[in-house]
Amino acid sequence: MTPLVFLGTPEMAVLPLRALVAAGFPIELVVTRPDTRRGRGNATSPSPVKAAAIELGLPVSNDVDDVATTSAALGVVVAFGQIIRPHVLARMPMINLHFSLLPRWRGAAPVERALLAGDSETGVCVMAVEEGLDTGGVYARASVPIAADTTAAELRTTLVEVGSRLLVDTLASGLGDAEPQVGDVTYAAKLTAADLELHWDRPPVELHRVVRVGGATTRFRGARLKIVSADLVGDQPGDLLVGDVVGGLRLRSVQPEGKRVMSFADWVNGVRPQPGERLG
Repeated sequence: MTPLVFLGTPEMAVLPLRALVAAGFPIELVVTRPDTRRGRGNATSPSPVKAAAIELGLPVSNDVDDVATTSAALGVVVAFGQIIRPHVLARMPMINLHFSLLPRWRGAAPVERALLAGDSETGVCVMAVEEGLDTGGVYARASVPIAADTTAAELRTTLVEVGSRLLVDTLASGLGDAEPQVGDVTYAAKLTAADLELHWDRPPVELHRVVRVGGATTRFRGARLKIVSADLVGDQPGDLLVGDVVGGLRLRSVQPEGKRVMSFADWVNGVRPQPGERLG
C-alpha cells in the first residue's frame, strides 16, 4: 500500500487517521499543531490527532517541512488548519478530505455554513490539494442529507464517518484522475461571534439554524446567555419572555454567563423575569 503522511489536528481528523491505519496503510509521519497550554500553569495538551498518533505508535511532528524527511508518496490532509505551502506541495502530492460538496463551501467552516444557509444536503470530497483555497480537482464525493433539526455536532459526526470510508475506499482503489469542480463557488468563512448572536427580529427558522450550529448567544439584563438547544415551533419573530417560547423557538436548555448548562425552566425560576422583559 502507498506510504502516507497524515496532516490533521482536531477530533474530526482522528477517525480518518484510525481508519487508514486499520486498513493497513503505512503512515510514516503525522503532522499536527504544537501542544497548547491549558490552565494557569505550564501544563500543555496535545491535539486530538497527536494523542491518537501516539496511541497508535506513529511518529509525530509539528513542522510541515518534515514531510521531506520521509519516503512517503502521498500526503493526506484532514482539518489540518494550516496552509500547505508551495514548496511542500512540490515535494509531495497531497489530497484533502473536505467536508462539503465542492465547489460549494470552500474554506474553513463548511459544516456550519451549510447549516446556516439552510442547505438540504452537504457531503464530503476527496480532492487534490493545490495552492488555491480548496480549488483542486475531486477524486470522489459522497452526499449527506441535512434534516430540519440536525445539529452541527450530529452532522459533523456523520460526515466524518462517511468521509473516513470514502477516503479509505478511494485510496484502496487508486486515485485515478481528479475531476475539475463544476458549479457556483461559495466560501465558508470562519464563524465569528456576530454570526452566533441571535437577533430576535429575524425569522424563527434562521434563529433555529444558529442554535443548531452551537454557541448561539443572546443577552438578558446585560449578561450573556447561551441558547444551547431549542425547538422550532412558530413562524413569528419576537423577544418577549412569556413561557418557554421566544421568537418562534421553544427554548430547552441555556447556559448563563459563568454558569453550567441548565434547563430553560430552571433558568426562568432563578431569574424570575418581570412582565415585559425581553431577550437581546
